[in-house]
Amino acid sequence: MTTATTPAARQVQPAEHAHATELAFLAAYDDGPRPPGWRLTPRAVVTFIVGSGGAPLELPRQARRDDLPRTLAVAAKFVGERALVERCVVTLAGERGLLLVGEPGTAKSMLSELLSAAICGTSELVVQGTAGTTEDQLRYGWNYALLLAHGPSAAALVPSPILSAMRTGAVARVEEITRCLPEVQDALVSILSDRRIAVPELSGTAEATVPAAPGFTLIATANLRDRGVSEMSAALKRRFNFETVGPIGDLAQEVALVARQARATLERVHAPFAVDDAVLEALVTAFRDLRAGRSVEGWEVERPSTVMSTAEAVAVASSLALAAAYFPGDRDVLSLLPGHLLGVVRKDDPADGAKLLGYWDGAVRRRAEDGGRLWRQLWELRDVLTD
Repeated sequence: MTTATTPAARQVQPAEHAHATELAFLAAYDDGPRPPGWRLTPRAVVTFIVGSGGAPLELPRQARRDDLPRTLAVAAKFVGERALVERCVVTLAGERGLLLVGEPGTAKSMLSELLSAAICGTSELVVQGTAGTTEDQLRYGWNYALLLAHGPSAAALVPSPILSAMRTGAVARVEEITRCLPEVQDALVSILSDRRIAVPELSGTAEATVPAAPGFTLIATANLRDRGVSEMSAALKRRFNFETVGPIGDLAQEVALVARQARATLERVHAPFAVDDAVLEALVTAFRDLRAGRSVEGWEVERPSTVMSTAEAVAVASSLALAAAYFPGDRDVLSLLPGHLLGVVRKDDPADGAKLLGYWDGAVRRRAEDGGRLWRQLWELRDVLTD
């Protein structure tokens, strides 16, 4: 007996689903020129990513629809320089490959997802690069049951996400491209230069070559500071425009982002968010100090091997909030912060726990002596780091 089923809920919605109303609104709001295959104008893509600055946008009278609000303030989704986003959009408008580089946790993947969702309506044509990624995953594979039964045919060919993007004029994404082996990476050279994929097995048929439709391009990401990476060839580098995505420069913006992302995590599990803004600020301040090797006051801080990224700060803030939600009254949330920081710092090198202790004996102690109540409480928790 079969029963009707409802679609399974997703922990995280793709950008094109999570922000569907904004995307539809911007498509109607800005009717300017668009590159081939683009759903939004380049200006609207930038607005979608960096927001409208809190100002509501109003649909022109001729563009109003019953299914869209007349006015909408577009929220910022990426915290970074507008000029960076504009350069990325210009690169993609010219159908050139875009490589987003930077340290782990700087929202490279999120930016690539937002760009592809705004440009072509889907962010799901993606290949996750690993040491085990094969050339087939970048080009095409085969349905071996059909291949054995009927030989090579268009029906037996299994397109990669990149081949699917080429056919439809969409944006494909390759995450962690430098984790792929060099010979696998180089499969992209001909794709980005010739803009077609040859299928020798179908030689003599109309499907022997798959050309890229107008609008096709590729966004890749790569970490600057990571282990197990492979150097890109000079030929492949020349096919990309490089853009570096750095850490968030402003403390207040980073605190707001961490709070927003942590709240979203708690909303997904239907739990209340009960972490004070002061605790979040202390958390982000500690991350920024350890990331930079210098406190906001200018005191020297020994940097741990681990990248103290904003993404890690979000994870810690979420853990603090979950502890407060599921174990209310057991202990002060602030008392959990040193232990979580220690877990992050030790990820790459367990010996780096001594560097966090040095941070406590330096910056945290000096702030406590200067009269900061919250920092005095953190200083009194120093023993957590020596257990």
